[in-house]
Parts: sequence; structure tokens; C-alpha cells
Amino acid sequence: MVSEVFETLIKFHMIFNIIMRIKKMNPALQTLILVFSLFAVDSAQTYYPSYYEQNKFNIASPGALKSGLYGYDNPALLSLQPSPDIYFTWNNETGSFSDFQNWGLYTALPYFGFSMVNNKTDAGSFLDYKLSAGVGNSVAGFGAGIGWASEETYNVDRATYYTTGLYYRPASYFSIGVIGNLPTKGYGEGILDLAVRPLTNEVLTLFGDYLLRKNLTAGENTWSAGVIVEPVDGLRISGRYFETEIFNVGVHLSLGGIGITAQTHFPNEGSGSYQTYGIRAGAYDRTFFSDIGSGNDYVELNMNGTVKYQRFRFFDDSKTLIEILEQIDAAKNDKSISGIAINTSGMNINREMLWEIREKLKEFKSTGKKVVIYIDGAGMNEIHLASVADKIILDPVGSVQLPGVVWGRQYYKGTLEKLGIGFNELRYFKYKSAVETFANDKMSEADKEQLQKLVDDYYEFVRKDICDGRNISLNDFDDLVDNKYFILPNEAVELGLVDTLARWDSIKDIVKDFEGEKKSLVSPNSLIQFKLPEDDYWGKKPQIAVIYAVGVCAMDEGIKARTLVNYVEDAVEDDNVKAIILRVDSPGGEALPSDYIAEALRKGKGKKPIIVSQGFVAGSGGYWLSMYGDKIVSSPITITGSIGVIGSFFYNKSFKEEIGVSTDFVKRGKHAELGYGMRFPFFGLTLPDRNFTDEEMLKVESVIKTFYNDFVNRVAEGRGLSTEEIEKIARGRVWSGKDALNNGLVDILGGLSTAIELAVTESGLKNCKYDLVQFPPPGWFNFESILPGFLGVNKFMIEEDPIVTDLKFRLGNNGTPMPIMPMSDMELLISE
Repeated sequence: MVSEVFETLIKFHMIFNIIMRIKKMNPALQTLILVFSLFAVDSAQTYYPSYYEQNKFNIASPGALKSGLYGYDNPALLSLQPSPDIYFTWNNETGSFSDFQNWGLYTALPYFGFSMVNNKTDAGSFLDYKLSAGVGNSVAGFGAGIGWASEETYNVDRATYYTTGLYYRPASYFSIGVIGNLPTKGYGEGILDLAVRPLTNEVLTLFGDYLLRKNLTAGENTWSAGVIVEPVDGLRISGRYFETEIFNVGVHLSLGGIGITAQTHFPNEGSGSYQTYGIRAGAYDRTFFSDIGSGNDYVELNMNGTVKYQRFRFFDDSKTLIEILEQIDAAKNDKSISGIAINTSGMNINREMLWEIREKLKEFKSTGKKVVIYIDGAGMNEIHLASVADKIILDPVGSVQLPGVVWGRQYYKGTLEKLGIGFNELRYFKYKSAVETFANDKMSEADKEQLQKLVDDYYEFVRKDICDGRNISLNDFDDLVDNKYFILPNEAVELGLVDTLARWDSIKDIVKDFEGEKKSLVSPNSLIQFKLPEDDYWGKKPQIAVIYAVGVCAMDEGIKARTLVNYVEDAVEDDNVKAIILRVDSPGGEALPSDYIAEALRKGKGKKPIIVSQGFVAGSGGYWLSMYGDKIVSSPITITGSIGVIGSFFYNKSFKEEIGVSTDFVKRGKHAELGYGMRFPFFGLTLPDRNFTDEEMLKVESVIKTFYNDFVNRVAEGRGLSTEEIEKIARGRVWSGKDALNNGLVDILGGLSTAIELAVTESGLKNCKYDLVQFPPPGWFNFESILPGFLGVNKFMIEEDPIVTDLKFRLGNNGTPMPIMPMSDMELLISE
């Protein structure tokens, strides 16, 4: 045994040296030939099921069709297996159709497979087993397996053997695979598997394979070639020719979760043909029946919980906006679906996201499908969403509250005075109200003007949608708001705000009464779009990158610009990323983080389409993030603009002395002590001992105004407008998305779906398959949701009050000019 291993190693070494001496050979090709050559060793007998013994069970070479024989041939392909599957096949080579003398059972999970094959010989029957595993992605994968035979092999000499395999798909039209079988007894074999798709899709596949083993016995096959045609989804017709002049013709019919296979084997002498049959069940496959569609199902969409942009991979049951939009889209295109039933109980979502979902439901309804929405209590935002429905269900003990729209702020001038903390508002632009909550005890006239406009716009926007959806006059709606506002269930039905009273557990009966026939409720995950295999596209699909800039503009918190800029730059340089969408939801903050991201986008302009999608808040530094987009997409109710700069300065008046703290210092430099003072324990923040001097105030004013002019010039450059045009709509003024469209700050009204559609069109992917990739990648664990479960920790002990967050951010940037909006706008983004 030792001598055999030693001899094999010497052969391997000789082959390796020969290959490495080949000049100017591609390194990847060198590696491929080396792996292949390891199995090109001397053998006149095999002690395991050789590759071509399975031609009776497989329609094509492994890499040409789905996952091959689930790891029995090439274990690497198991990494492409989407979900559990089982395939039973048999032939009548040694008997009749029902004899089941030669059969194979192939089972698979994602990444794992187990197979068993019953062999009929003159000496009797025995079983070959195979356990395999594979890892990889759509471009490349590696796998390994171990095979053995049952003990009752009679006169058949079988040995345990090992299989290694790999595949590589560098393009949508080409696939290459290498398989090696290494037995513990005797010598092995290597197989090269090639497939080509001239049309870059599953409609036409050409394939061939080649077996390498020296001293093959007479009549053994060394190669085959063939073709697979899929003229309609799920119907595959194959032909395969072998060197030994055997020819196979096969048909595979997919019915979704099950499939039927039949092929005929024609021997080289033209007589004695036999058939192989197969039945598959489990993983969903393409089927032309999906185009027929029964329309007997409703998608059940449960909105309970928080809706945000990204969730953690573990311990996070929240939902994401893009996930909900994709589910509604998938239901729209699924012919088995006739409607959506939405449960809004426990929903936590801001009004802009609600609008995006409402717009997507309008698209869904445009196909003739129905929307049913259940509410157990609704305010203005919730009834706005529900008004898109064909039928609204209100809980019998719920209510509809229509108080109107309000927008207010808290003011801390009196609090700071009582604490002995001085505050200096460094404000030089009329509408830039970001720090007046600390400087004033009430709303300034300029802030009241701009916020009143936003409130009026939103009220009129919601009123029109609700009135259109529920067939209510505008005057009647105003009467509901001003004179009724708290509406009990029966009254809500009488007034036409809802259609019926019931609880969610009656939804099936309500849908049956509404549709006139029984409908099944199915989960979004059961929709065809989310079940289809991805073997219709080889290699890495072109990508559209969705990059989230959410939160305060800061280097290491909020948008985390220090790391976010890397994702932007990588997306710009990645040739496979065909377009970039920057989703902005930010009230601004520090200038440097905003400019980090904006500058990276500016450098990427012209290389690929760059689309900005504005969420609920995208003003000040949030608009700085947006200004270099090729197109800016905003919802009608987005808060944007606020092109301006402001500063603030907290300082000690008597607070330090009241709590018994004193400070002293030595200095060199006229202004050295500016900013010096007591440090707050735990926070690491400083309260300066003094205010600015008159000289320092003049300098600060000059800096802020220079900063502002630079901001205006940058926006003018990004938007292709003059500085005079931008100046008219700047000065810190906030705008609704609707008004921003009119004044040139945004290009299109729409949501994230609109931005994606625009990116697809602009990048030339309109009729192509592509992947959406999201950055930053989601975190692994949501520790804030885990900790309350341990040691009785209350979650409110973990969460920081927004006021404290705001104060810490201001003190951390004390005296720094910033393109920022009131932090309470960020609180609205999070809490609505």
C-alpha cells in the first residue's frame, strides 16, 4: 500500500513539473490542467461507479443542467441547490418498466446531498452510496464527497472512493467543471465538463464532457456531447451522443414543485434500446403552468413591527422597506394571486415609507387585483394608507382618529437659563432654524412660515388621497377633522371611512364574501418569484448597488461616513455594479462626513448612473449628500432643501459654580482657552468657561458665511443652475418634495422603487437580469433586542433619550458651523 501511494506521488510530481514548464500559460489554465491531471493515471479497472456509468440516469453533463445528480457526479454543484429536493429514477435495461432493478435515489439540501444507486448484475444486486457537500456562489464552487458500496456485493469488487469537484462560470454563456474520483483501491479518473449558452440563457445549452484515464479498456466511453433546448419554461428536450455511438433523447417536464423525466437510450447497433424514467419533488422549478395561474390566492402581508431600511441578520424580526416593495411587486406579477390582505396591527413606520407602500399597492391594483386592509386603530397616516384598499376592515373596538396635522418643537431656553448654561445661536440665514430650540422659548416667525407650509402641503396631500379613495368630498373631510375627529367603529362605517367591522381572524370569511368565492391566504415567501431556481443565469449577474446614508451626518455614527465612503468608492470602481442608488434619510450634521460621500459620488459621475433616492428627511447635510446625483428622486412629502449653515455655542454662566466645580489653566495664545472648561463625567464632553468675544464672533460669522457660499456654489454645480437661482431657494429654507420638484432641487417624484426603475433604465438593464445589492452589509446581531432578556434589563435603560442624543451631538460639535436641520426632524424619521 505504501509503495502504491509513493508511486502515485512520483507520477503526480512528474505531471506537475511538465505543466509548470509550459511557457506563457495562463495561471488559471495551469491550475485547471493540474487538477485534471491528478486523475489521469494508469488504470485498466475501476473499483467504483465510473462517471459514464451514470449516463443512463442523467440527461446531460452535470454543469449543463441545474445541479446535476445532486452531488453524485459533481459535488460542487450542491452550492447552487436552492432548497430540499429529491429525485427517483429507474430504467428497464434489465427488465420491464416495473422491475426496478436499476434505480437511483438522489436527495439534496442546500450544500449537502445523499445518493444511493441500486445496481443489477449477473451476480446479484448491490447499492452504491454517496455523501457529498459543496460550497460556492454563482461564479465558482468547490465540493467533495465520499462513496461506498453495500457489503453484499457478491463478486463485484467495490472500494471506498472520494470525489472532488469544482465549477467556474466566468460569464453568463460559459461553464466549466472538473471532477476527480479517487478510490482507496486502484486508480482514479478525471472528468472535464464544458457547457455553453449561446443566447446567455436557459433556452439553448450545448455541452460536452471528457473522461481521462490511461489504458482504458476496449469499448469504454471517453467523451460525450449534446444539447438541451427549453422552448418554454419547464419543458426541456435533450439529445446526447457518446463516443461509443450510443445516443440518448430525453424530455423533462416541470410542474413547479414536481418534475417528470423520460429518456430513451439507443445503442450503437440500432436495436435493444431501453428507457429511463424519473420523478422529482421538492424545490420549485420553472413551469409553463405559472403563466396559466388560477388566481385563487391572496397574499397575507403582516405589517406588525418596525419597518426600516436594513435589519440585523439574527435576532431581528423587523421588516425592511425594500422587502415589502418586492413582495407587493412579486404578488402583482404572480398569476396565482388575485389580491393582498394586509394586517396593519402593531405597525411602526414613518409616513414617507407608508406613502411608498401605498404607491406600490396602487400599481398592484392597476392589474385588476384587489387590496384588503385591516386596521385596529388608525390616525391620519394609517387611514391614508388604508384608503388605497378596495375594502377596509376596522376592529369592532378600534377607532379612526382624524385630528389633523401638527408639527411642533420643544424649546429649552428657559431650562438652560435655570441650569446656568449660556447659549449663543450663530444664525445668519432667515430660515436656518436648526438650533433655535435652545435659543428661543417659541417658534421664530421664519420657522413657523416654513413649517406651516409643510403642514398645509401634507394635510392637503393626505386629504385628496383619502377623499379619492373613499369617495368623500373635501368639505366633508374637513368637517370630520374639525368636528368629529374621534370616530367610533359604527360611525366610521356610516361615514364611509371603512367598509366593515371585524377582527383579523375573520379575514378569510371577509375575503370570501368580498370576492364571491373562497380564497386561500399564502405567505409572501410562497410567491413564484422567490422560489424560482437561478439556473437561468450563469455567473455573476450585473448589480445595482443600493447604499443607505441614514441618520445624522457624522464620521463614526449615523451615516458612519468613514466606512460608508468605502462602499461608495467600491461601487463606483466595480465594473459589475452598473448603477448606484444612494438612499438618503438624514437631517444633516457635520460637513466633512457629508462631503466625504458627496465627493465620492461626484468622482463617479459619468462612470455609471448615480441616482439619489430621498426618504423622509434629506435636508441640509442630507441635501449635501444628494446634490451630485445624476437624478434626485424625492417623495412628495419628503422634507428636503435647507441649504444653509448654522452654528451654536454652549458655555458656562453659573452651572459649574452651582455644582461646586472650579477650573483653572495656563495658556499661550490669545484664544487658547476658547472651548476650555469643565468636562461632564461619563460623556467626555466639555462646557466652555466663556462665550465668544466680539472679535471671535466676527471671525465665526465670516467662516459661516463663507461656508454657506461654498454650499450654494456646490449645489449650483450639482444641479446645473446658477448660484443666484439656488440663493433664492436656499437661506436654510426647507421644502416638501413637491415644491422641491418645482424649484429644481429634485428631478422626479417617487420612492425607492422609482429610483430602482430609473437605475435599471439608465444602466441599460431594462430587459436583463440583475441583482440588487445593499450596503453597508447588515449587522449580525441586534444586541439591544437581546440584552433586555438577560438579567431583567429594561430596554429603556439601554435606549438614549433623543434630547440627550441631540445635546451630546451639539456639545461634541460646539461652535462648529454645520449644515444641519433640527435634530427633532431625525426623531420624526425614527419614531413615526
